[in-house]
Parts: sequence; C-alpha cells; structure tokens
Amino acid sequence: MHAPTGTRGTAIDNGLLAILAIAAGLTVANNYYNQAMLGLLAHQFSLSAGTVSALPVVTQLGNVVGILFLAPLGDRLERRSLILATMAALVVVLVVAALAPGFSWLVVAGIGIGLFATVTQQIVPMAVHLAAPHERGRVLGIVTGGILVGILLARTVSGFISDIWGWQAVFATAAALMLATGAALAWRLPRVEPVTDLSYGRLLGSLWTLLRMHRVLRQAIVVQALIFAAFIGFWSTLALAFDAAPYHFGATAVGLMALVGVAGALAAPLAGRFADQRGPDVIVSIGAGLVVAAFAIFGLFQGSLAAMIVGVLILDLAVQSSQVANQARIHALDPTARSRLNTIFMATMILGGACGSGLAGLAFSAWGWSGTCLFGAVSAAAALLMSRRC
Repeated sequence: MHAPTGTRGTAIDNGLLAILAIAAGLTVANNYYNQAMLGLLAHQFSLSAGTVSALPVVTQLGNVVGILFLAPLGDRLERRSLILATMAALVVVLVVAALAPGFSWLVVAGIGIGLFATVTQQIVPMAVHLAAPHERGRVLGIVTGGILVGILLARTVSGFISDIWGWQAVFATAAALMLATGAALAWRLPRVEPVTDLSYGRLLGSLWTLLRMHRVLRQAIVVQALIFAAFIGFWSTLALAFDAAPYHFGATAVGLMALVGVAGALAAPLAGRFADQRGPDVIVSIGAGLVVAAFAIFGLFQGSLAAMIVGVLILDLAVQSSQVANQARIHALDPTARSRLNTIFMATMILGGACGSGLAGLAFSAWGWSGTCLFGAVSAAAALLMSRRC
C-alpha cells in the first residue's frame, strides 16, 4: 500500500518512470486514432469528406476543453485518484465509440475521448512531482518522448487495425489498452495529496495570475507555440506534398515517415539530461535553431527523399527537445501550481499547432511545398529570436 507523498527528494524509480512514459504515449494516442479511419467511415456511413472530418475536429476541441477545465484539478485533488477516475471515464467513452451504431454517436464519443484523453496532462505533472530536482529534465524527456511516439504512431497503428478488422476494432483495442494501463497505474502510483485548497473557480482564475506573474512562462509558451506551429504545419501538408510530383506517394508513405520521426523522438531524452546539466535555456535555443535548419533542408532539397528523411529526424528531435526544456523551465517556477502551469503551456501549444496547420495549408495552396517550408522556417526563426531575449 502506498503512503501519501509530498514533494519528493529521491530519484524516481525506473520501473514507475517507464509506466508513466508508456501511459502518456498510449493515452495521448486516443486523440489521433480517428484520423486514419476517415475514409472507412465516409464509405460506411455514406458521408462527404467535409462531414466525416468533423470527428477529428470535435475530438481536438474536447481535448482543449479538458486541458483547460480538467487538467488544473491536479493541483486541487489527490493526483492518483484523479488520474484513475479520468482513465475509467476514458475506457467508457472508448467502449461507446466501439459500439457506436451511427456517426452521430461516434461524434459524441469523440468529444468524450478528447476530453478524458487529457489524462496525459495529469501524468506529466505527476512525473515532475515524483522526480528529484536534479533529474527533472531527464524525466520530462522520457515522458514527453513517450507522448510524441504516441502521437506519431497512432495513425499508423489505427490505419493497420482498421484496414484488417474495421474501425470498431481500433476503439475496442484502445479501450483494452486503457484498462490495462489504468491497472498498471493503480498498482504503481503513489498517493499525492493536493498542493492547494483553492476553490475550482479561483483555481481557474489563477491561470491568468500565473501568466501575469512569470515572464519565463510567457516566453516559454510563445516560443513553443511558434515551434509547434511549424511542426504541425509540416505534418498537416506532408500528405499533399507526397501526393504531388515528384513523389506521387500514397497515404502509407506519411505513416512510414512518422516512423522515421519516432527515431528523433527517442533521442530527445538525451536533451533532457543535457538540460539537467547545463540548464534548459540553451536547449530551447538549439531546438529552435534546428527546426529552422530542418525546414531549410526541406526547402533546398525538394524532391529528395533522403533529404526529407534527414529533415524529419532533425525536426522531431528539435521539437521534442525544446518542449522538454521549456517544460523543465516552467515546472520549476512554482511547485504548488504544476498542473496549472502545464495547462497554460499545453493549451497555448495546441493553439499554436492549430494556427500552424491553417497557415501552412494556406501557404501550400499559394506556393506549394516551398510555401510550407517558408512558413515553417519563419515561425521557427521567430521562436529562436524570442528564446534569445533576456
């Protein structure tokens, strides 16, 4: 039986850290499974592409709502119980999705999936809380590495399962994975008592107070939003680029390119260790600079698959490294507000990604792949300049 724990002063157990990283990757993947099955859904329910695309949209909207209104509760409620309750709700909505008799039911379930998949953003502050101060960068690198791997592989796994067994099997498999993950977390997670007694209304109101108080927080969210805008802009237009000359690839190629990106994500924990040793500020700037370099490679060597692979490796490593370093910076600001600090960081990062997807799409429509590369380079260059401001 686990005893209540306050601020930890010892190194986190490697077994527990592995469970947290895997749980973070598996939970965040639920937001992206439906993107690979849209063609199947359109065919089965006789829907237009515009109508069926409502499913990933409402899932992401549910995710943003969850980040803003559920994730801050990690500071107010006992963390282990909150994580397990959210996991149980996620299992329920995934089962509803698997049994959905029509597309409307699936949309409702999609909202719930996005809402409760924000358990990922409860796991991250939990990992930081359990880590000793000298290892927070390493711990964040491993856990957020799990998150990026989950995001990158979700579409590949979903596409494979849905092609063979149907879209219902994807949600049924996800429900089973969440049930197993919840059991593992119940087994290993210690109790972590609340760090504040603020009412729910005051808890939400304090988000603005924290943003006003901490210049480092303001800088970190702007830098990461710009970097993530470039990142999502790339991935949201890659399928369009692969469909055109000189590639003429299908959707499978995008999934395979995501596998390449996993290699970059797995290297990112090294950046976390470096942040522990040298400080996170330099990692943020290096990450932003590498994103600029990646888009330079994409733009200067258009048509080269080898250059695309090298650029993806650099891009994913750079984005993950900058996120780890920026999160290390903000989690050090106030130990009593880590869930709320993470809420602000993730909400603005997702907003940056949404803007990046739209702007990169417009750039691609106007100037093709060169437009995407220009947008990504400019966004990352702005992040680099912001990261160097004192």
